[in-house]
Amino acid sequence: MYGSKGAGASAATFATRVPAVVLGAALLVAGCSSGGAEEGGRAESAGAGTAAGVTQQPEERDPFWVNPDGTAARRVAELEKAGQAAAAEQIRKIAQQPTAEWISPDNPEAQARGFTEAADRAGRTALLVVYNIPHRDCGQYSQGGAADGNAYRAFVDAVAKGIGDRSATVVLEPDAVLHLVDGCTPEQFHEERYDLLRGAVEKLTSLKKTKVYLDAGNAGWGEPDRLHEPLTRAGLDRADGFAVNVSNFYSTEDSLDYGKRLSAKVAGKPFVIDTSRNGNGPYTEGAESERWCNPPGRALGETPTTETADPLADAYLWVKRPGESDGECKGGPGAGQWWSAYALQLAQAASF
Repeated sequence: MYGSKGAGASAATFATRVPAVVLGAALLVAGCSSGGAEEGGRAESAGAGTAAGVTQQPEERDPFWVNPDGTAARRVAELEKAGQAAAAEQIRKIAQQPTAEWISPDNPEAQARGFTEAADRAGRTALLVVYNIPHRDCGQYSQGGAADGNAYRAFVDAVAKGIGDRSATVVLEPDAVLHLVDGCTPEQFHEERYDLLRGAVEKLTSLKKTKVYLDAGNAGWGEPDRLHEPLTRAGLDRADGFAVNVSNFYSTEDSLDYGKRLSAKVAGKPFVIDTSRNGNGPYTEGAESERWCNPPGRALGETPTTETADPLADAYLWVKRPGESDGECKGGPGAGQWWSAYALQLAQAASF
């Protein structure tokens, strides 16, 4: 495979939850309206996750915010209430770690404000993903995105307004550059996409406390020589760095090697690695084009931290939200929807 198609399948339904204490019931419902029934987008379930006793990680090791009312935290509370203590403790491995919040097109300003305000009160940094580029995912499981360039610019403006002067780290547009290089995105959309990405980088990096990492594929790509110029055209020179392995499964060791080789081509830019599901490395069986989609036998990877194995790696992050489906493959639900059985498998196979 060329690009990290798993990134494209991370959050097509965008069923994120802003804590009710932040936005109130009305905004909570608005922010979750795109989620399926499995996501439980109802105000009356707000606060269930806090009953699971989810707390923040030590700031010196992991400055990113743990959402105490995230999907995994709510599942822990539900399992405990049902008397399923063993399963609850496995899912707690996910709930207790900071995972990215994927901003949906439904009221993006309110979402960004809610997440960053909650993180700010906890003394942490919100980890956000902006994933709404027009012609997204080349018609695959997470196809869609903004209707046109103007709609995308308005979306980014709203996200920036919501973040304001609070601390945030943004992973920008998984697969967007890679799909320009691998031929997946039609030629007639290339110039517009480069322009939109540059504009998004400039807008978000202009914020006082926001860092931006532009997505740059994964170790399976293996050809950084073909990426460095497109990344520069997309605004990498203005970004804080790039992101690798988003929603994919390549090992941290391989991702470090890939990141360092690419960094050497882009003026030594640092990078972050998505380690959310790379504990057992990539799946190598079946059709190569589908290996990224809900592969069996995978495991949670290294927990999020800024204490990495190389100074060029700014952080290990959980960008993909473990337990949420890559798409309707291998028996999974729609992209971005919680899949309890898969979440349990990932957690049980984790080495921590």
